[in-house]
Amino acid sequence: MQRRQLLKAAAAPLALACLPGAAMAQASWPKGKVITYMVPFAAGGTTDQLGRLIAQQLGPALGTTVVIDNKAGAGGSVGSELAARAQPDGFTILGGTISSHAINVSLYPKLGYDPLKSFTPITLIGTNPLVLVVPANSPYKTLKDVLEASQSKSGGLSSASAGAGTSQHLALEMLAWKSGVKFTHVPYKGSGPAIQDVMGGQVDMMFDTTVVAAPHIQSGKLRALAVTSKQRLDSLKDVPTIAESGLKGLGDFEVTSWQAIFAPNNTPDAIVQRLHQEIAKVLATPDMQARLKTMGMEPSTMSTTQVAAFQKAEVTKWATVIKEANVKVDG
Repeated sequence: MQRRQLLKAAAAPLALACLPGAAMAQASWPKGKVITYMVPFAAGGTTDQLGRLIAQQLGPALGTTVVIDNKAGAGGSVGSELAARAQPDGFTILGGTISSHAINVSLYPKLGYDPLKSFTPITLIGTNPLVLVVPANSPYKTLKDVLEASQSKSGGLSSASAGAGTSQHLALEMLAWKSGVKFTHVPYKGSGPAIQDVMGGQVDMMFDTTVVAAPHIQSGKLRALAVTSKQRLDSLKDVPTIAESGLKGLGDFEVTSWQAIFAPNNTPDAIVQRLHQEIAKVLATPDMQARLKTMGMEPSTMSTTQVAAFQKAEVTKWATVIKEANVKVDG
């Protein structure tokens, strides 16, 4: 019996050495090799801003460097597909969103990845509502003004988004569906270039996250008309909710965007949990908590298992909305 126990004990390290993921997590992972944090949107948007904030602290915590790689296109689908094909070794992580990991699967019949099967959730950074904005010199002062103007204009008012299938796009489609008013959707490859054109007056309006829009509202370059949350935001107390407008069909209007981080499927659990723990520490710092609140984002403390369940429910929810609103995109 004693001999068998000794043999079993001696074999344990050997068995561990045969597990590359576990050995990497315990030994040199990820020191000496750069981690790529893929952002499937253009620089300047919510996912990009959060990625850069997290990367600054995550790199030193892991003893390496985390670099941002922007791969924009198709509402986050281009970069997400690239990340799904990456080696599941912990050296590629992805900034996923409500669009790339809940909405797009119901919009694009030829999507090159499965949002649930192609990835393993690492963490949910947080959730945040959207805000409807127009240029500072726009003649529209209220949501009612926007609906009336769009109804009287051929093709409706133009509305920018970070791309087809993004929360900005779906918020617009939901508004059109519930109000019965048509709009012209103008997709971009990220919030950064989209909101610049709204401020410049090339596009009439836009739904965007408070992360991106708030600084421009505060600087006076944009006018906020309504938020998509159930209640008013502390950071935008004077801006009513869409449901508050009292307009027909909009009493239950609510859209909440979210930001998460994923790893390619089959990434060893030891690596996923290490990343989860280190990112959780970054998000829990007083400075990061303050930044998230300023951005109008509600931080999350979900476990990896809870994030997976949350994402699955979101896929189901948006599949229903897309079907009911008859949303179609090319691709």
